[in-house]
Amino acid sequence: MKDRASFLLPLTAAVMFTALLLWWMRGGQWTSARSGGGRVSAPRAAGGSAPNANAVALAVAVGIVRAAQDLAGSPEAPALLQARLAALLGRPGALPNESVLTFKDAAAYEAFLARAAAAGLDIAGRLDGLLTARVRFDSLDGLAADLLANSGDYTDVVANDIVVPPAQPPPPEDRPGGPQAAVGNKLLDLLGVTGDHSTWGQGVTIAVLDSGVAADPTVANRLRMLDLGLGTAPAADDGHGTAVASIAAGAAGDAPGVAPGADILSIRVTGDEGTSTLFTLAEAIMKATDAGAQVINISMAAYSDSAYLNNAIAYASEHGAVIVASAGNDQAASLAWPAANPNVISVGSVDALGQQDVFSNSGPQLSLTAPGYDVQAAWTDGGRVYFTGTSASAPVVAGSIAALMSANPGMTGADAAQILQQYSSDGGPAGADPAYGSGTVNLGWAMNRNDPARVDTAISSHYYNNDTGNMEFVVQNRSGSAVSGLTLSVDTGTGANATAVPPLQPGETFTAAVPVDETQLETAGKLTFRTTLANPPGTPADAVPANNRAASSLTAPAAPASP
Repeated sequence: MKDRASFLLPLTAAVMFTALLLWWMRGGQWTSARSGGGRVSAPRAAGGSAPNANAVALAVAVGIVRAAQDLAGSPEAPALLQARLAALLGRPGALPNESVLTFKDAAAYEAFLARAAAAGLDIAGRLDGLLTARVRFDSLDGLAADLLANSGDYTDVVANDIVVPPAQPPPPEDRPGGPQAAVGNKLLDLLGVTGDHSTWGQGVTIAVLDSGVAADPTVANRLRMLDLGLGTAPAADDGHGTAVASIAAGAAGDAPGVAPGADILSIRVTGDEGTSTLFTLAEAIMKATDAGAQVINISMAAYSDSAYLNNAIAYASEHGAVIVASAGNDQAASLAWPAANPNVISVGSVDALGQQDVFSNSGPQLSLTAPGYDVQAAWTDGGRVYFTGTSASAPVVAGSIAALMSANPGMTGADAAQILQQYSSDGGPAGADPAYGSGTVNLGWAMNRNDPARVDTAISSHYYNNDTGNMEFVVQNRSGSAVSGLTLSVDTGTGANATAVPPLQPGETFTAAVPVDETQLETAGKLTFRTTLANPPGTPADAVPANNRAASSLTAPAAPASP
């Protein structure tokens, strides 16, 4: 009985030309850098790994620098180099007549800036800290000539990739569908937030790199904006950025956020058509960091990265900012960029019952999951919407990081992110896994992790193990101290049995396994499992008694269709 799972119940041409040009690469060696097209979307954030064509394109990009060095002095050099540049910069998914250039040192960079106009290259954007410039041109003549004459100054020549829907998203994982529970206006309850949390996030700035944030009352008094040249106000009816900001730091009762005391720095990175570029994302990361943002939320995703984007992420990390990004919504077994970058806190999505949302991308790099299914949020017109996707999950984590930082003066964003991962609700099989990362954000536990009197024992998940044919029931101690004497009762529908749970330290898990009777399953079509976790007599009241009961069902596979 394989590939079944239990569900918690609410009961092209440029590429071909590129390949022809690869023989110019010395020794046929390629570099490991990547580039290519991707996606920004509202309210959906895409995900996945870069198609092979992108790796080819970046290999050619670095090969251009090498080829320019090899071809210098050859009469055929200008034509050959222009052909290669045309293949790289003119492919689908790149802004036409643009390139992003990176230089080996400050002297080489400044020298290029001084001569760019004479070469017919218009400086459209600068990342001075990364020695990178975005240029526009009417003809490739000037760029090819400058590259031939100064090849030793360059380290990278790439296209300015548009972040747009890919023609071929990564193949989806084969996941069984099932009912999913809306979060609605219960986000804070699901995170374990109780009482007055109005000061959470004070002194912390969350940068929202998105479609712009409207001056909605839920964030207006704490909202400032930074213009990259795209304007600051959202495009008509594009409330994606406003929804993200409200989830992270909203203060209104009908659009409550996780850290209502935090300041929001809105940086619009999309044009009126709703798309962005990798250069714009890199620029926004640099600007947000320099403006003092401690947390940077990116609820968008691309199908490729670039060396300069990764350098911008590293710049943010080196200057104390932590980046949180959505994993993507393509049901793929790989993360989108920038979430796939190891310096980024990547976030997948779960519903109100803690189930992985069927659309949420997964992968071994996934850091955390957070509620992201029909989350009530603000929109551009002052209205309220149900917002779905890993775009909604990422700001939950961004707000949670800000909340921890404000409650623990001197704590860095990276430290706060590590605490969220350590004190998260386990999902799926025990321990970190590609679907849930370290687990689902449990802010109540993280904020009260040092309270030895707090008791919260929980049934963390019901999980069908394809390898063993067993149903597994994971128990987790989310208390502030060790707990002994727990009893787990499992009702399989034909009777209940009790299992003694060994002593558990804070955060520790225990898994009870029950073999599945396949004959019974095939006959009945569905088996239902109900579990109850009992704390020993004399234990203080459980902080979250609702998570001491859980139910799930396992369905028989559909019969194969008749030929």
